[in-house]
Amino acid sequence: MNIDRFKQFPIMGILRGVEPDIIEPLTDTVISSGLQTIEIAMNTPAATDLIRQMVKSADGRLTVGAGTVLTIDDLHQALDAGATFIVSPVLVPDVVEHCAKNSIPVFPGALTPLEIYDAWQAGATMVKVFPAKSFGPDYLKEIKGPFGDIELLACGGVKPDNVREFFSCGASAVAFGGSIFKHEWLRKQDFSSIENGIRDLIKKGGMK
Repeated sequence: MNIDRFKQFPIMGILRGVEPDIIEPLTDTVISSGLQTIEIAMNTPAATDLIRQMVKSADGRLTVGAGTVLTIDDLHQALDAGATFIVSPVLVPDVVEHCAKNSIPVFPGALTPLEIYDAWQAGATMVKVFPAKSFGPDYLKEIKGPFGDIELLACGGVKPDNVREFFSCGASAVAFGGSIFKHEWLRKQDFSSIENGIRDLIKKGGMK
């Protein structure tokens, strides 16, 4: 991941529970929508195979990473599969340490002020505030008061009708998943609805 490029277009998609047979058309859909960054959760069956498949299908047109990375073993499997950034729902110190030492962008999850501070001190590229919907965009504004230098990635409940508010309240980036990658749309292979949803979120997030 080129982190400077991500900061210029700071929207990340999250895929979980997807089937291998839709990865190629789904990759094309994501690219067509304008989204540049996506993670595949490691608790998805055959996640490493899906990462390899998406990296191959994207052929450099999409930045692919791994989410729900909870162990060093998860980390090495994800990196071996071609993931170029790492996301976790919590702070896993040895995972963050390895990524920081090897210049791999890493986004550990946190919620409370202490957790957010600890994740940043550990070497986070950005701290994933999760689940962001629990306290809403205003919570990020409160966090940025004492922690103005900490970069925050809002995750959990981000959707087109609130994405701009998350940015205006201090999020450096946002991540979305089930609000657009809906199970029924994935199951029905309704790629048109997925593409339109991503385009709407990008537009309302103020991205070009």
